[in-house]
Amino acid sequence: MSQWEALKQLDTKYLEQLDDLYQNETFPMDVREYLSHWIEAQDWEKAVTNYSLATIHYQNLLDQINNQYSRFMQEKKFVCQHNFKKYKQSVQTVLDATQHVDCERHQDIDQKITALRNNVQTRKQELKFLEEQQDEFDFKYKTFKCQESHSSPEQVQEEMKVLQDMLNILDSDRKNVIHKFQELLVEVEKLLDTLVKEQLADWKRCQQKACIGAPMDVCLDQLENWFTASALCLFEVKRLLKKLEELGIKLTYDKDPFITQRPALEKQAVTLLTCLIKSAFVVENQPCMPVQSKMPLVLRTSSQFSVKSRLLVKLPDLANHIMKVKVYIDKNSPNGKGYRKFNVLGTTTKAMNMVDSKFGGLCADFRHLQLKEQKPGIGGKGSNEASLIVTEELHLISFETELVYQELNLVLETCTLPVVIISNVSQLLSGWASVVWYNMLSNDPKNLTFFSSPPMAPWSQLSEVLSWQFSSNTKRHLDAEQLNMLAEKLFGFQPNYAECSITWARFSKENLPNQNFSFWLWLQGVLELIKRYLEDIWNDGNIIGFLSKKRERSLLKRKPTGTFLLRFSESCKDGGITFSWVEHLSNGDFKIRSVEPYTKAHLANIPLAEILRFYKVMADENVPERPLLYLYPDIPKDEAFGKYYLDSEADFQNNKYLKTHLIVVSERRSSDLPSDEIMDDCQLGNIQLSDLMEFLESDSMI
Repeated sequence: MSQWEALKQLDTKYLEQLDDLYQNETFPMDVREYLSHWIEAQDWEKAVTNYSLATIHYQNLLDQINNQYSRFMQEKKFVCQHNFKKYKQSVQTVLDATQHVDCERHQDIDQKITALRNNVQTRKQELKFLEEQQDEFDFKYKTFKCQESHSSPEQVQEEMKVLQDMLNILDSDRKNVIHKFQELLVEVEKLLDTLVKEQLADWKRCQQKACIGAPMDVCLDQLENWFTASALCLFEVKRLLKKLEELGIKLTYDKDPFITQRPALEKQAVTLLTCLIKSAFVVENQPCMPVQSKMPLVLRTSSQFSVKSRLLVKLPDLANHIMKVKVYIDKNSPNGKGYRKFNVLGTTTKAMNMVDSKFGGLCADFRHLQLKEQKPGIGGKGSNEASLIVTEELHLISFETELVYQELNLVLETCTLPVVIISNVSQLLSGWASVVWYNMLSNDPKNLTFFSSPPMAPWSQLSEVLSWQFSSNTKRHLDAEQLNMLAEKLFGFQPNYAECSITWARFSKENLPNQNFSFWLWLQGVLELIKRYLEDIWNDGNIIGFLSKKRERSLLKRKPTGTFLLRFSESCKDGGITFSWVEHLSNGDFKIRSVEPYTKAHLANIPLAEILRFYKVMADENVPERPLLYLYPDIPKDEAFGKYYLDSEADFQNNKYLKTHLIVVSERRSSDLPSDEIMDDCQLGNIQLSDLMEFLESDSMI
């Protein structure tokens, strides 16, 4: 029972208080009602302090509202449709405001960078004035020295007083310049904290989520603009501080701030510049095999993969300096026995250039790399101290290059997210499960022993990631009701799935009850079935898909005879789809009938739309009946699926031959008839195509 259902069962006085809470139209009660399962499965407390997560939750909320709005349209519930449309507009306003906040944050950074540029330019002008001031003092001092022997003591004393006044002013101006540079570097440090610790860190987390299917924008152009502008300013600051050193060499005195304080400022500027440039070396595209573009970070030995590194700093003439990037694997890998070792094959050294980038960034794009396992030494694979299977081993691909620019000599390093290395395609889904689990729960790329003690996953996180698996491969994510069915499959019936967590083993390694496959393999089998044979029908929302038999019964029992729905089989490892329909009997009872699931083998021969179009049940005296009339809730079958049919009924009228069709027919046996009041589901077996290869499609059998 959900929290909302529990609230509805409170005493009347508490229900009145609940009603008062929802007097404000900001969050309507009917939205809370219809989206209760999804709402309670989200981690709203975490979203309060996590801006990115809050934005995602708002976007997902809008998607949930859209889905429910579409259902109301199908069910012709005008009032509910009106209320949800109104709230949908309100949420969209919030999203627009969120995007506006994002825009304001970006504008704030832009303004700080503009202020930094202006600040540096002002320091440059001040330095020019200071140099002129110092030259004037130097000229007068040298003139005084030349004329000192010919001047009277009074003239000498007067001239020295003038020179001392000039030196005092010069000292004051020098101290002021030093102070201004100190303030400038404090502002630079704050800006770099924003860029590196916030914006770049957010991008890296977004990239992690995007790798496992999240609809995230991972474009680097904005960051590159900020990093480049900041680096250019720091290089200019570094040059100006060098200029101060030159001025100090020309003229110095006791407690000269150019001698006592300038070196520390230069060191600070170099430190900030080093931090910025080292942080700017990133992996733009994570390792991916071309044939498995939706499953990055799973690499197969002897199969080619691509990966791209990028430097987010575009400096003048930097492209003319040869920066060679070298690829490594497991430079600092765990040394446990049995931990596999690999060599990287292919072109492992490449010069950075702007040709490989669509947007002019400085990149090294490695497109044809391969991994080859080294021969195991003493101990072999079986002695892995952490007892990790192949698909739980994590490996790092790293990149190294050297930047030499304006007296700055830096070794830059970056690494990919951990990759899983398989040797056989049969390990692909298990490897992908590891990638999903890691990137869902960890953001430490150096944690290669993650699966020695993998953390549990809260349902609030896992449900979102499972939905991403579908939205990234199709045009439709999982809605609240579908996720609720999956939660029930994992945890059994619970009043609040938001408080549930699941172990790694239960998610991907342990078999489901009464099955010989795990939850993960079953879900991936369903997804593969959709991608291959059902994508259009799925995208259009005609497949409810994930639905328990109990829920199926409650949906269909009050519908007219012939109302049917489509759901995925829970017993087919590689994915199966079945349809169920309701029949109302003369005695007032009803019967839910289901056919044996259709698998890849069936759908490869005949599309699901054609199965639904011509499906018949052999009734008494072998008279065929068409039991499928309305797609739930009440859409005429041909209206729902007509656009998927291979031909139209009009073709029959203009053809002198009777059309033949491959169809599937079920036989209703006498045992199918109800014998008690419980009315258990009755599953009809299909007469296979080998038994009935072609069935004449006409009003009467010939």
